[in-house]
Amino acid sequence: MEVTENPLGTEKIGSLLVRFAVPSIIAMLVSSLYNIVDQFFIGRSVGMLGNAATNVAFPLSITCTALSLLCGVGGAANFNLCMGGKEVEKAKKFAGGAIGMMIILGIALCVGVRIFLEPLMIAFGATDQVLDYALTYTGITSYGFPFLIVTTGGSNLIRADGSPRFSMACTLTGAVINTILDPLFIFGFDMGIAGAAYATVIGQTVSGIMVLWYLSRFKTVKIPRKALIPSRTVWAAVVSLGIAPFFNQLAMMIVQIVMNNTLTYYGGQSVYGSDIPLACAGIISKVGMIFFSIVIGISQGIQPIISFNYGAENGGRVKETYKKAVAAALCISVFSFLLFQLFPRQIVGIFGSGSEEYFRFAEKFFRIYMFCTFMNGIQPITANTFTSIGKAWKGLFISLTRQIIFLLPLLIILPLFMGIEGIMYSAPAADGIAAVLSILFIRREFRLLDQMEKKTLDLK
Repeated sequence: MEVTENPLGTEKIGSLLVRFAVPSIIAMLVSSLYNIVDQFFIGRSVGMLGNAATNVAFPLSITCTALSLLCGVGGAANFNLCMGGKEVEKAKKFAGGAIGMMIILGIALCVGVRIFLEPLMIAFGATDQVLDYALTYTGITSYGFPFLIVTTGGSNLIRADGSPRFSMACTLTGAVINTILDPLFIFGFDMGIAGAAYATVIGQTVSGIMVLWYLSRFKTVKIPRKALIPSRTVWAAVVSLGIAPFFNQLAMMIVQIVMNNTLTYYGGQSVYGSDIPLACAGIISKVGMIFFSIVIGISQGIQPIISFNYGAENGGRVKETYKKAVAAALCISVFSFLLFQLFPRQIVGIFGSGSEEYFRFAEKFFRIYMFCTFMNGIQPITANTFTSIGKAWKGLFISLTRQIIFLLPLLIILPLFMGIEGIMYSAPAADGIAAVLSILFIRREFRLLDQMEKKTLDLK
């Protein structure tokens, strides 16, 4: 009876989107604030080299998010599909298996980074002047990786369990702690960039403990402890539906590494030098993550709604959810586009001072690299829709279009002909093509959903 009366299958889509997407958006925004707050205070204490160091460390933050979404989205999608199909026992196994995956992968990443810290920082684009700062910052923040993965990944399961507000509260608590401790440690205790790192770890630890507390007290089902034990079958199913957002984040990491290295190489051949492009790109990446956090938050918020209704063979509600999510994302995208085009210098100025060359490069990079922001909401929502209905490989392909299939080759090819400006123009080209492909894929899926809806109505 509980499954048939689940509000995911009966409540108005608009109301469900507000209930699930808004807390998810806030949680993602707050998560991105860890990097933004650190960038702000580090920029005003250490300066440009500190900003560059956080940019070098950024790929590891993306890696944490990738592993979080692999476990969290994969586990939540399987959980909701099973609940929609009234397979409660299977749902328990997927929720428990996802929790176990997060803990194991978080510890493994922490240990791996500790062992290979310096080679990683060099590979991520650290120059001689930036390396020491990067080693200090990343060396400390690596201790928080297991808690960050549990917080971000576990939030998906908490939302799937019907508690999006608690999910938001977990992330918000850690971010507030980080924001309070950052200036205290950096300026009050004169700890510099190390203070920002310690503040981040403390905030992540508190958030992670809150998530683990909730996951031990799931509402809709009781998760047995044995479900946490690694299971090849469960892990494979979780990975199959979490692979699209995982690769999307992994692609972002690869692109970030390639871009860091191309910026330092071609920047060294320009009037700007190597460090200015690296520092500017770091700020732009973090500011861009605020926008993408909203879009990703929407795409994560629709997952329980779409998965449950697809499992219940209600194609009409799946289509309605997608359309309303894309409409909301487009509104945010257009607003962000105008902001990035009209106020790039002011945005960069928030993160500390610099030379006129620094601001001139940042302004130009911002306007060109983020030019197609107005259409960037379509691709992630489409990819997550396919993941949510169990079509993981389509979701994976769409996830890879922007970052790997188009942007990565363009980052390598265009600078050969255009120098450092080629890096700037690579992003809008990739964004536009990825959006068009997403529209083509979802139009075909809509026809299949129409057939599903017709079949369901005929049976009634």
